[in-house]
Amino acid sequence: MPSIFSRIIAGELPGKFVWKDERAVAFMSIAPMMPGHALVVPRDEVDHWIDLDPALAAHLFNVAQHVGRAQDLEWKPRRIGLLIVGEEVPHTHLHVVPINHPEELTFAHADPSPDFDALDDAAVRLRARLHELGCSEASE
Repeated sequence: MPSIFSRIIAGELPGKFVWKDERAVAFMSIAPMMPGHALVVPRDEVDHWIDLDPALAAHLFNVAQHVGRAQDLEWKPRRIGLLIVGEEVPHTHLHVVPINHPEELTFAHADPSPDFDALDDAAVRLRARLHELGCSEASE
């Protein structure tokens, strides 16, 4: 059975995409810890990040850096946090989160029912910054 992320990537479920390439995608978290929280996900279903092919792992981190740079420009946080946990969905994904304090980088801070207009707005803003940084993979 495909993971929820595979279903989002396939278009079976909605997603607010900000990045698409042949190996990875990035989309807005539906339970954001902070505004701008995005997930970087490989197209291939790999349950545990330690099982990633090294080249794919490097690619995911490269995408996360681009997304993080765009978040930094748009939200101007003190840091861009990165989490790899994998308990909630059995499909490797990197949480890229603009934060001002370390305690903001926690699932206890996640909003279980965010304003979907705010998610749309964050996606538009993040895509614009990715375009500004010259990232042609920023999705529409």
